Amino acid sequence: MPSRQIYLLSPKCLSPETIAVAFAKTSRVPDSFRDIAAELSDESSSKFHEKWVVGYGHSSVAEHAVLHLALENISRLAIECIESNRLASYTEKSTRYQKWGKTDFVIPPELEGHPLREEYIQAIQDLFKTYEDSLMPVRRLIEQQDPRRPNEDDEAWDRRLRSRYVDATRFLLPGAALANVGMTANARVLENAVRKMLSHPLAEVREIGEQVRDVSQGEAPTLVKYADKVPYLVETSQALENYEPEAAETQPSGDWCRLIDYDQDGEDKVLAAGLYRFSEMTFSQALEKVRSLSLDERQELADSMLGKLGPHDIPLRELEYCHYTFDLVMDQGAYAEFKRHRMMSQTPQKLTCRLGYAIPRLITEAGFSLAYQAAMDAAAETYEKLANWNPQVAAYVAPNGFNRRVLAQFNLREAYHFCQLRAASNAHFSIRRVAQQVAGEIRSVHPLLSKYMKIYAETREQIDKDHFSAVS
Repeated sequence: MPSRQIYLLSPKCLSPETIAVAFAKTSRVPDSFRDIAAELSDESSSKFHEKWVVGYGHSSVAEHAVLHLALENISRLAIECIESNRLASYTEKSTRYQKWGKTDFVIPPELEGHPLREEYIQAIQDLFKTYEDSLMPVRRLIEQQDPRRPNEDDEAWDRRLRSRYVDATRFLLPGAALANVGMTANARVLENAVRKMLSHPLAEVREIGEQVRDVSQGEAPTLVKYADKVPYLVETSQALENYEPEAAETQPSGDWCRLIDYDQDGEDKVLAAGLYRFSEMTFSQALEKVRSLSLDERQELADSMLGKLGPHDIPLRELEYCHYTFDLVMDQGAYAEFKRHRMMSQTPQKLTCRLGYAIPRLITEAGFSLAYQAAMDAAAETYEKLANWNPQVAAYVAPNGFNRRVLAQFNLREAYHFCQLRAASNAHFSIRRVAQQVAGEIRSVHPLLSKYMKIYAETREQIDKDHFSAVS
């Protein structure tokens, strides 16, 4: 009997394209992966991909070629397109732990030679100046509230303070703010990502797409070289924008988290799926069994499925048979974290300055609210001027504190992940209020299964009171 062998095909020795071919050939060749790889060259691997991946459409082969991309000094607005790819991994420069310099912003290529270019630059510079001016007043306030601990060195104290005062001042940073992001993706995902970037309405994103394609071809020349603009994406976007109503519905300020649709039989389906998995019943039989149970018996079954969850455990996949759809309004800073939950289906609207903005309580208590509001209002004025010409470019001016609307659909398993992670005590207060409200809405319709969510003990109302002077 052959002995078990587990080993790496290392990218230190083999190119991503060669590794992909070595894995692909095992379906037809009895040799070991090592032997297959030893017979391959970059040239033969390229020919294989041209025939099977490009010619015959066996795109899953490209998933074995994994690339790691470093993207630096790109706008946070552009990062949204890059991070919209569900099956990739990202780590991004955080507005919660780092500070931005006064020149850390992009000037969109569309503004080259345009009469609004200087006004755009002035508006961004004003926001960065206000951001810079706000740092020390808010820090001094936190120093008074949270003095240095015994034996705490300067670096540790500064790090602890920065995690709080930068949390409040980040509301001023605009979509134009530059950031870095590391991206890990397989070649199949990367090809699709490049196509989306090349089809994007912003020139910056299209330029990034061209650079990503060029850089990626150095490692996976065959697998990404056919990535190009997708007319379907471009033309469909343009066509749908023509349906914009003359006056969009104004969402009441207290109705920013709307559960617009959910699976009313969701709890029954989840419980039945659990029985189905661990029995030999048909699903119809399992569902009938669940519906015949008393309330106490249903609770006992739910406890069997979820009662033993530890703080870092992932619930059974059977929770995926229950879905929710939310129409949400949150500040852009919160959305930057919300979008990281890519297993959801998310449909964000354009970033604008038309849904109002939040005022962090620390800004007010530091005596900086007038300067903050003046900067936000001035940004809104510039936004409208730019939006009359190009609403996509205008989004660069919108600061983190302005609200944004997003449609989101997810299952109960993803709800567990999102609510438990983003309602945790160390999460930013903007996203905590969203997670707490979403959890509350789910509890109201599915109390039996949502009770096992391990949520930090605070309410959305308490978050608003403690952390905001105003929430539009």
